[in-house]
Amino acid sequence: MIELLVSVCLASGGGCHDVSLLYDARDVSVMACVTMGQAEIARWQVEHPGYRVRRWSCGVAGEGGTSI
Repeated sequence: MIELLVSVCLASGGGCHDVSLLYDARDVSVMACVTMGQAEIARWQVEHPGYRVRRWSCGVAGEGGTSI
C-alpha cells in the first residue's frame, strides 16, 4: 500500500492530527503519489473546509514516507 500522509490542523486554531490516504501499490507508485499528491490534497481540503493542511508526505504505508 502507498500512503499519502497529510498533517492537518483545525482552521479555527487548536487540534492537529494526521490523515492517512491509502492507495493500492499496483495502481499507484510512490513517485505518482508525490507528483499527484497536491491534487488529491486539494480534493480532501474541499471536502473538509474546517481544516488546513500543514504538511504531507508519500511512502510505503507504515514506513514514514518522503516529506514534501
